[in-house]
Amino acid sequence: MQPNIENFIGCDSSYRAASIVLYGAPYDSTTSYRPGARFGPAAIRHESYGLETYSPYQNADLTDFDIFDSGDLELCFGSSESALADIEARAEEILQDGKFPLLLGGEHLVTLGAVRAAVKKYPDLHIVHFDAHADLRDDYLGAKLSHACVLRRCHELVGDGRIHQFCIRSGDRAEFEFAAQHTEMHKFDFTGLAELTRLELPEEEKADMLEQMQKILDYMDLLNSVDTDATEPLIQFEDLRNVFREDEVKPSFDRDELMRNAKKKLDGAYQVPRTVE
Repeated sequence: MQPNIENFIGCDSSYRAASIVLYGAPYDSTTSYRPGARFGPAAIRHESYGLETYSPYQNADLTDFDIFDSGDLELCFGSSESALADIEARAEEILQDGKFPLLLGGEHLVTLGAVRAAVKKYPDLHIVHFDAHADLRDDYLGAKLSHACVLRRCHELVGDGRIHQFCIRSGDRAEFEFAAQHTEMHKFDFTGLAELTRLELPEEEKADMLEQMQKILDYMDLLNSVDTDATEPLIQFEDLRNVFREDEVKPSFDRDELMRNAKKKLDGAYQVPRTVE
């Protein structure tokens, strides 16, 4: 019998034999929209069992590699710096043992702890960043250690031209001005979409598709602008109606009348044969 430990599917190697070590950073203390990213590592592991270990696109299987799941760190929610120090220490330990650390978040800020460790071993480190937001603010609401500032703090470690950002669609003016000088930013657009999805469209249809997709994005911005603070959340989208009748109290059966049918009685109650010794 084995202990109940839920690893990511296929990551069952021992630490000694592993070349890749997975670990979770359940932290979301600086999130500005809503909390919940701290549940990410556990949810990712749980949902991994709905996947297959084999990828037909890469013709590779997770079980072809030696991967060790070291579980989640126990992080201090009251101190971002303390949490980052713990994340950095775990990544540094893994790197010193000649292994590749794979971090599960957690909010974006957790990346900084791992980068601090990686840049010590790899001074020419480059960062590939896929996100909707630039995360290049110098501070957010006065805090320099924030999910909105993580790539700015990473830039202070790796320097110019070593952060490559893709799919960025949001940020303030200062972030994009900073990116123009210090990072390689690829803003979100639909250029190359046909090639990416293996579609072949005539030129006139490409323009029409771009227009339609932009309308979808504009409508999403409209939905996001709706103020729902004073709106009570609904469990479902229409009012609930009680389809059952109201409770009605009626006289019960006469006890003496019911007891007349008892084959055996004991202290005014039915006596039945023992079924369990």
